[in-house]
Order: sequence, then structure tokens, then C-alpha cells
Amino acid sequence: MAKSAFDKFTNKTLSGAKKKEAFRQEKKAFKRAAREEAAEERKRNEEKYRLVTNKDKKEDKPKIEIPHPNDRKAPAKKIAATPKRGAQQDNDPDKKHRRSKRSFEKDTAKYKQGKPVKQTYEQITQKPASANQSDETELMPLNKFIAHSGICGRREAAEMVKAGKVQVNGSIVFEPGFKVTGKEKILVKDKEIHAQKNLVYILLNKPKDYITTAKDPEGRRTVLDLLKGATKERIYPVGRLDRNTTGVLVMTNDGELAQKLTHPSFEVKKIYEVRLDKPLTKKDFDAIINGVTLEDGFVNADSVAYADSKDKSVVGIEIHSGRNRIVRRIFEHLGYEVKNLDRVMFANLTKKNVDRGKWRFLNDKEIRLLKFMNQSFVRAKGSKEAREKGEE
Repeated sequence: MAKSAFDKFTNKTLSGAKKKEAFRQEKKAFKRAAREEAAEERKRNEEKYRLVTNKDKKEDKPKIEIPHPNDRKAPAKKIAATPKRGAQQDNDPDKKHRRSKRSFEKDTAKYKQGKPVKQTYEQITQKPASANQSDETELMPLNKFIAHSGICGRREAAEMVKAGKVQVNGSIVFEPGFKVTGKEKILVKDKEIHAQKNLVYILLNKPKDYITTAKDPEGRRTVLDLLKGATKERIYPVGRLDRNTTGVLVMTNDGELAQKLTHPSFEVKKIYEVRLDKPLTKKDFDAIINGVTLEDGFVNADSVAYADSKDKSVVGIEIHSGRNRIVRRIFEHLGYEVKNLDRVMFANLTKKNVDRGKWRFLNDKEIRLLKFMNQSFVRAKGSKEAREKGEE
């Protein structure tokens, strides 16, 4: 027991800070010994190879004596060339000394350094500037050109190209990124297409007593009279509104879009506000929902609602049928007289912030939704009215 009590004094083991300090001192002693050994090795090499040190260079450097300009008879003294850095002395018998790697790299870099080469951007990219450069900028991918023609979007156009449904100058092209200028003969499903330029899309809040046509042989006012100065392009109304029907009317020169919006197979929704000569009864309200049979066939509304709970003579009706004067004929069939008919929505367009008789250009988002037939304003295909024709 006594022996174990004195073990901590007899067998001292370093720990903590003392152990770190002992390791630090041991490391310093090792480095010191390594430096001394390296110094002795350098000294032995100097004696063995007789290297010229910087001190020796300064002592061996000859002094240059410049003669006085008035002393014409003084003979010109030859100036001894100073030995090059790291060069071998003439009296060295071995003649095996080589310049150090470091000095060799410096000399190599010195003589291999050249002037920067001046090149234009066209030379670097191998695209020489030419007078036809403006033509190159007009190139566009094939699927983009098809989309600009108005028949579909880029993604759908790319799928048609990959399916082999597109021909360029008589050859089928399978690459959507194939570059075209628009001057080629391009067929999509055996139908020639052209890129549409300067397309105009206008929303008009049509007032009463205006004819929805470009010209009227009787000299009556047309909707184009409200758009004088709006555009230089020749535009025309999409669909028709009666002379006394007011509200949303689209004017454009995009024939492809006009066909989509008016064709019954797309069943574009329309919402009207109808003011009747008397309140609409519950019986007739249900009849409009369930459908009525007119002289040209059966028809029903998508939805009907009272616009004002206190005044049941004002009714809102949503319908996708495009038959001529269909809204007026439905109410006339039930014994009502339509005092006022106003189209408040067509597809995704409303007359919000557009006063009666005023107009505005459609924005990009509205045009995109119209072209690609967003499902929020298009009914599901396959209904009985898909074969109906005509316009309200």
C-alpha cells in the first residue's frame, strides 16, 4: 500500500499542458538538427563542385575604367565580359555543371513570351461578318415557325415534327430545331403554312346601333367606325352580335384564331346579361336549364341565374351554342321580350375597365389563352351541339 502511494512521485507521467510543451520542445530540437545537417550538406556540395556564390561574384567582377573624353591617345581598354549567372568556370576540369532548373525556366519564359494575337469575335467563333449576316439572324427553329403560324404551340409543334408530319421543300424533317427562314415551302399535315406577322388583337365594348361587319351596303354605322386610327392592319370582327346587342367583341386579323373561336366544335363559352319585359318565373327558369325545342332543334343553357335577387327580370345566362340569335329566341319562345342583351364575357375576356364604345389591345397572356384554348372557357368536346353552326 505504501509503495502504491508513492508511485505518483517515482513514476512521473506528463499530462495536459506539460505534455504539450514537452512535445513542442522535442519538435524544435528535431528541426534544429535537420537545419544543421542541411547546412553541412550544402557546405560539402560547395567544396565538391566549386560553385560560385554571390560573394565570389562581387569579388571577381572586374572594374570598368572609362577613359577621359579629352584623352584621345588613351588606348581603348577591353571590357571583360562578366560570367553569366550559373555558368561554369573555364578552369573547371569536370565541365559537368548545369544551370539550375529555376534559372532555366526563367530564361525559357523570357524568350517564349509573345505578343497577344488580335482577333475579332467573328474570327474566334468562326462566323465571318458578311453582308448576309442580317439574313442569318432571321433563322428560327422549325417548331417556333410553326407556332408563329398560329396553328399550335411550340411543344405541340415539336411533337408533330418528330412524328414526321412536317415537310420542308418536299422533304420530311424530324428535327424540331431545324433552322428555316420562312421562305421555304413548309407543309404541316399536307397543308402549307405561313408565319403571321403584325397580328392585331382588340377587345371592343360594342354599343347599340352598330353593325358587326366590315362594310354595310345600306350605309349604317359599323364597329370599324369605332376603331379608326387603332391600327393600319385590316381587321374584322370574330363572330357576330346583333345591331341592338352590346358587349364584348373581339377584332383581329388572325384568321386561325377567329376560326377556333367561332367553330362550334370548340364550344367557347359566352355569358350574357338579359333584361326582360317581365320577371322570369321559376317554371321558365327550369325550362331554360332543362332545355327547350326551337324550330331548328333542341337547345339548353349551361347555367342560368338571377342577376338581381330583387329584380327577377334581369337574368344571367351562360351558353356555348353558336346558333344565330339563340339567346333572344329562347326567351321569345317562352313568351318574353328581350329589352336589352349584353355579352359580358366571351371566352376569357370581359369588358372590365372598357367603357361602352371604347376598345383596348389584348395583352400577351390573353392572346396566349385564346390561341391555346384554355379549358377554363372551353367546354368538353363531344356534346350534341358540336355540329351546330352560326353565331349569336
